[in-house]
Amino acid sequence: MTQKRIGVFVGSLRRESFNRKMAKALIKLAPDTLRLEIVEIGGLPFYNQDLDDNPPVAWTGFREHIRKFDGVLFVTPEYNRSVPGVLKNAIDVGSRPYGKSVWDGKPGAVVSVSPGAIGGFGSNHHLRQSMVFLNIPVMQQPEAYIGNAANLFDENGHLVNESTREFAVKFMQAFAAWVATIRHD
Repeated sequence: MTQKRIGVFVGSLRRESFNRKMAKALIKLAPDTLRLEIVEIGGLPFYNQDLDDNPPVAWTGFREHIRKFDGVLFVTPEYNRSVPGVLKNAIDVGSRPYGKSVWDGKPGAVVSVSPGAIGGFGSNHHLRQSMVFLNIPVMQQPEAYIGNAANLFDENGHLVNESTREFAVKFMQAFAAWVATIRHD
């Protein structure tokens, strides 16, 4: 079986982000059929439709990079019951100009991570709404709302909570199966 390349988008820029730690853990726990890579989004200029005819180099480089992936994984916190602005901006940059979205048809999944008890439920579902519009076939089950994030990692950022680790392994196995179902090329 051919290894599928997956772009991982972390919705937090914070140096000690629980979401970045979770993304790194998911990369380590993924089946061999997937090769995951974190895509940095913090340096993307804000999307502005006026620039579509002469886009910034950062936009074109980002779009070309995303086109090479077979699927996408979003790992995000919740800001005000929604998706962080930096992640929304990356989604917008990749979706334009209209009709030339780099997201189209790529299988995807969402993991939301939060120090709170509900695990970023609002951002997870808000992001899923955008994915439907962008024609990203999103994995429905298992859903991943990971709460109490401050208790999941050691001082080196390693996932140490065993039940969360077990869930993450099952999630990544399901995601690998999802990617294989959608991208059977």
